[in-house]
Amino acid sequence: MKTALLPICLMCAVGVSLCLASEPNAIRNKLDHDSTIQGIPCARGDAWFYPNGALNQCTLSRSTKIGDVLAPRHSVVEVWPNGAPHYLTIPRSAMVGGYRVMGSRAGSSSTVVSTFYSDGKLRSVYLVGDQTIEGVPCRGGSEWNLLAEPGNDSNYVEFFDDGTLESCRLAHEYGGHSSGQRFSRPRVAAAAETGKSQPAQ
Repeated sequence: MKTALLPICLMCAVGVSLCLASEPNAIRNKLDHDSTIQGIPCARGDAWFYPNGALNQCTLSRSTKIGDVLAPRHSVVEVWPNGAPHYLTIPRSAMVGGYRVMGSRAGSSSTVVSTFYSDGKLRSVYLVGDQTIEGVPCRGGSEWNLLAEPGNDSNYVEFFDDGTLESCRLAHEYGGHSSGQRFSRPRVAAAAETGKSQPAQ
């Protein structure tokens, strides 16, 4: 009976390990010491790899540049097979890309992530506290209310791939829009307001 249960237990353990990875086919490996993998300083402990051996996810052993932002130590970074950043989860609120961004507290069931475009530019964040971005008063959340806020878009901010603001929920009335409304603007308007040129189509 005991020998029959052993294979079942092993299968369950493997199943749980695969479920914890962000990439369904990722394989977990335990790093015995801090290691630099594909230019990313990974801390010892669990790391995830694609079936071809490329890094999928690890915890940063030190602050490092991920895409076009500086990620704090102990952040969890997920990358595409080509090494481009996909998601970033920081351990506590911090400045990321010039914005005060919400972190995921230890013991919280909610995971707060910042996302990237395939070229490494910041795509979205969750703000901590109200912040003015390109003249727009964007609503931020409280870093102590992680259970409620990541599930909705109250403090969620999106950027175009040229770095200009695409949308956020308003902290107060702006441009004829009421406080609390989600303010979105077309790419052309964003470029005109910030003086940034648009990429060639």
